Amino acid sequence: MAQFVKKDDDRDEEEYSPFLGIEKGAVLQEARVFNDPQLDSRRCSQVITKLLYLLNQGETFTKVEATEVFFSVTKLFQAKDIGLRRMVYLIIKELSPSSDEVIIVTSSLMKDMNSKTDVYRANAIRVLCRITDGTLLTQIERYLKQAIVDKNPVVASAALVSGIHLLQTNPEIVKRWSNEVQEAVQSRAALVQFHALALLHQIRQNDRLAVSKLVTSLTRGTVRSPLAQCLLIRYTSQVIRESSMNNQGGERPFYDFLEGCLRHKAEMVIFEAARAITELNGVTSRELTPAITVLQLFLSSSKPVLRFAAVRTLNKVAMSHPMAVTNCNIDMESLISDQNRSIATLAITTLLKTGNESGVDRLMKQITNFMSDIADEFKIVVVDAIRSLCLKFPLKYRTLMNFLSNILREEGGFEYKKAIVDSIVILIRDIPDAKESGLLHLCEFIEDCEFTYLSTQILHFLGVEGPKTSDPSKYIRYIYNRVILENATVRASAVSTLAKFGAVVDSLKPRIFVLLRRCLYDNDDEVRDRATLYLNTLGGDGSVVETDKEVKEFLFGSLDIPLVNLETSLKNYEPSEEPFDISSVPREVKSVTLAEKKSAGKKPTALGAPAATPISTADTYEKLLSSIPEFSSFGQLFKSSAPVELTEAETEYAVNVVKHIFDKHVVFQYNCTNTIPEQLLENVAVVVDASEAEEFAEVATKPLKALPYDTPGQTFVAFEKPEGVPAVGRFSNVLKFFVKEVDPSTGEVEEDGVEDEYQLEDSEIVAADYMLKVGVSNFRNAWESLGPDFERVDEYGLGPRESLSDAVSAVITLLGMQPCEGTEVVAGNSRSHSCLLSGVYIGNVKVLVRLSFGVDSSKEVAMKLAVRSEDESVSDAIHDIVAN
Repeated sequence: MAQFVKKDDDRDEEEYSPFLGIEKGAVLQEARVFNDPQLDSRRCSQVITKLLYLLNQGETFTKVEATEVFFSVTKLFQAKDIGLRRMVYLIIKELSPSSDEVIIVTSSLMKDMNSKTDVYRANAIRVLCRITDGTLLTQIERYLKQAIVDKNPVVASAALVSGIHLLQTNPEIVKRWSNEVQEAVQSRAALVQFHALALLHQIRQNDRLAVSKLVTSLTRGTVRSPLAQCLLIRYTSQVIRESSMNNQGGERPFYDFLEGCLRHKAEMVIFEAARAITELNGVTSRELTPAITVLQLFLSSSKPVLRFAAVRTLNKVAMSHPMAVTNCNIDMESLISDQNRSIATLAITTLLKTGNESGVDRLMKQITNFMSDIADEFKIVVVDAIRSLCLKFPLKYRTLMNFLSNILREEGGFEYKKAIVDSIVILIRDIPDAKESGLLHLCEFIEDCEFTYLSTQILHFLGVEGPKTSDPSKYIRYIYNRVILENATVRASAVSTLAKFGAVVDSLKPRIFVLLRRCLYDNDDEVRDRATLYLNTLGGDGSVVETDKEVKEFLFGSLDIPLVNLETSLKNYEPSEEPFDISSVPREVKSVTLAEKKSAGKKPTALGAPAATPISTADTYEKLLSSIPEFSSFGQLFKSSAPVELTEAETEYAVNVVKHIFDKHVVFQYNCTNTIPEQLLENVAVVVDASEAEEFAEVATKPLKALPYDTPGQTFVAFEKPEGVPAVGRFSNVLKFFVKEVDPSTGEVEEDGVEDEYQLEDSEIVAADYMLKVGVSNFRNAWESLGPDFERVDEYGLGPRESLSDAVSAVITLLGMQPCEGTEVVAGNSRSHSCLLSGVYIGNVKVLVRLSFGVDSSKEVAMKLAVRSEDESVSDAIHDIVAN
């Protein structure tokens, strides 16, 4: 058991848990005190406390142990001690007795429910409602209704809270209490009104009109409890959102109510109303003003909780309405020195979002002193905000870059340092003037960098950007120092970076050759191998070099083959006279579904990709299709989809389809399994109706002769389509076959069969079927290598979306491309996002896509789509997919 320590962490005066080291067996022995003829109330309370502690720590009691404790506890109803009785109520609730055991305590609890002692009544109601089922509930319903309108607020609240819990299990019974609950809403007791409003709303929550009427009636001033008022504000916001979504109008009275709550005497109500107004969809700056004003007053409150609540709300508002928050900047600057570091961090990030260009220098000076006092998680938030500010005011890059460089040299963990490095890299890429100073800051950092990953990433980036600067030679010293002083991984990365400088900057080649020759004597194999390879490639060993274009393509070109596929192919390669052919490596990224993971190791349901073979799925499909005469003339297979289920689970026939895409044809492979032992299926075929796919014409079909029980088989249907055109359509499928009865005991098959058919789900050919998911190792280099000749850029409105993440996922799915550099992940609460995609379009055309998303306050999403490819028509086709 963990010890409890005082908040001041004074190690000289430590406080220990009174339950430290207690064991279940010993406590169960102590529980025998419940059976003593003369009950010791104090002793019994202590034992129950220990039992409750064990239960809350996750200790489990066996059925026998729980029953023995329960029966012993029921004897304590004889005691008249109020404190002990309350402990009895608690332990009965926690033990959750079975329906047979409940009968034993029901009479005692019913007696307490009608007692003159209010504490007994309230607790008995809570316990009864917790342990009873629907049958007993109907018997005590009358008492519960009376308790809801009881004059004692403790009893009334107990009944109302019990009703909230019971609504989950016995909604029909609780809904009959509406009149009593409605009366309780008018109670003068604060908690009773709060609980009554919560229960009444839950009863009516599925009736939008009833909720609207409830809110309308209560907003006229009948709610006195601040807690209930906060609930009412939330329900009012919900009504406003639903009205605006359904274009019903009439939200103005509700907004006036929220604005009126800003003048309430209770601080919690004021804040709740202000937050509700700021979160309304489509709220204008004028409507925001009164809410911002009260939040500004809270910024100077003496209560930390109010300061935190206000600055956190303003931080969210600054994402969508930064100008509305600028009036609070002076107050937030004073919070930078707040003792609560969470408040200070939120204040800084808000200021960075709302500040103007002239105040950047002053703000940086204030932040500098603050950074050393906060944890890494807060520092990362500040770094991200500074990056956004620099992109907003690029002329201030010197001040902000120097700040990032200074904090990069300070102590910090990996995630914090990575956030700074990532920010500097983004600024170098997006602000041309910041390139040289930013690269020097990164070079200075790797001199003392303790993180191998960051060192290799910086060296890789330096190899791309460094040769493009006005004086590339000044970076060579930093790079070669890594060859001398670092571990093998960083040394190998530094060798590659040196080679990139030698390939681009001719004047540096002699110096690079000398440095690379020194690396030939390194004690690490990879460092030596890389040095040998690059000397040979660049001609530093006297050999005949390739063309300048080929050298740059080798050093800077992106590897458009997934590393996992390359690794698999290399493992399967058997040394022979034939050299390894990298073009044989499958380029499509195979995504493993949850179902595939679960079924790993089980028998395959289709021939497509046997789990036991090391051959890739693409190779298996290609060999399978080329061996079928009807399809052998279709040419090279471009893509095969993942299997799509066409039947429900646990049905008599299991069928899925794999779509094989060729340049002029599409082949549907139907993988079938017969799950009925008493049947043999013969002449199995799928009849496909392509009436909703007008550009496709059926050209071949290959039925399956026999489908025995639990033996997978395949039937095929091929369609012709216009060459190179991404034709789409829907296909309806019917499985047709002859059924013959089989004797399971002997395996004999009856001669006579019956023709039958089985309706399957529809299948579709979509635009994404014509795109291979092929990643690139360096998107920026790949983008620049394609050039702007066939670039197409346009903007689209995607309509309202639940979140920006939904919009990003939808477009990625639509295009069927591979997200790069983790850009498919959208940060929470982000109002803008950029996503990078890569792929190969049918015809083996490389395609790269840059997506820029933005969402406004009404959740309308706009998207800018930039496409580069090797073919003008392909760039246009990608835009057509999105437009249509």
